[in-house]
Amino acid sequence: MLSKVTLRKKRNFKNLTLQNSPVVVGGSPPPSEPNTANDLKTDTITTTKASSAYDDHKHAPADYSQLCEQLSELEIGLELRLDLRPEDFNNIDELGRGNGGTVCKVLHVRTNTVMARKIVHVDANMNVRKQIMRELQFMHDCNSKHIVSFYGAFMNGGDISICMEYMDAGSLDKIYKKHGPFPLDVLKRIGYAIVDGLIYLYDEHRIIHRDLKPSNVLVNSQGQIKLCDFGVSGQLINSVADTFVGTSSYMSPERIMGSPYSVKSDVWSLGITLMELAMGRFPFPPEGTPLSIFELLQHIVHEPVPAFPSNNQYPADLTDFVAKCLTKDVLLRATPNDLMNHPYLVSAATEKVDLARWAASITNKQQLV
Repeated sequence: MLSKVTLRKKRNFKNLTLQNSPVVVGGSPPPSEPNTANDLKTDTITTTKASSAYDDHKHAPADYSQLCEQLSELEIGLELRLDLRPEDFNNIDELGRGNGGTVCKVLHVRTNTVMARKIVHVDANMNVRKQIMRELQFMHDCNSKHIVSFYGAFMNGGDISICMEYMDAGSLDKIYKKHGPFPLDVLKRIGYAIVDGLIYLYDEHRIIHRDLKPSNVLVNSQGQIKLCDFGVSGQLINSVADTFVGTSSYMSPERIMGSPYSVKSDVWSLGITLMELAMGRFPFPPEGTPLSIFELLQHIVHEPVPAFPSNNQYPADLTDFVAKCLTKDVLLRATPNDLMNHPYLVSAATEKVDLARWAASITNKQQLV
């Protein structure tokens, strides 16, 4: 007898327009073994279960028919598996380039969906690449208004392509470098979005971001603020650690010294990020003192933490919030849940900020440049 199958209907929350879904039950690889980065549950019906049901149907035809009926009623969301292929994409524009990969704006022809496609060359054997692909499948389960939607990933030769939601206003670092420091009311909403995203990743999926910085927080012209490039795949992060420069500048002191990464390490990176956006420059080191990357890492570990200028230009709740993030003693540093209860973010829930108007204004300015 087959055990009762609990089925959960999926929503197409990524709003794709595919007419004929290529989803094949049992076509995806089984999930990888849980690791420190993710210990997740999946709703995907695996090949193992499908083949097991097939074997049993010879002995229990009634149960097999019931299973088939249940499967026919299951609304498998398009977000699960798009069967992405290189030939289905038309390049529109290049969004960024690093030492080992590029990010392009592309059109997925079969769904008529504009996506951001990150192409990364992974110098690893095929087993490692397959492990990365399996781990990336976990990103399909992420459904938060503060997390960039993940459409899928595929291998093409020695490269891995990661397809994500396209955020047309760009990343926070590009925005402030073009338009200067962020307005303080907008900055507060950014802080709220980042913390909410970190809490979602950790509480729902046991994922730590591990690469939080302004270039990994994106905005669209509707004013939505979303995290991207979070650490769902340890293998991928280890393989392309230096693909996009600047990551080590946001590392916490304990991480620089080789201690294990924790969710509080993301909190340190958040503090550096908010200071950078507020002041319009990277807060390490003191302005006008260029440092090599080695000198910068030494500075982060051994010198006092950066502080806002003492000219009352920045509100006290912001400076205190950042101070809670930039505490060198990891045991005393705030957690994301602590930060969500801080007055700085508590007030964000009641203050009205027209993020769509702000985002539209910067998008229009960027189009005129």
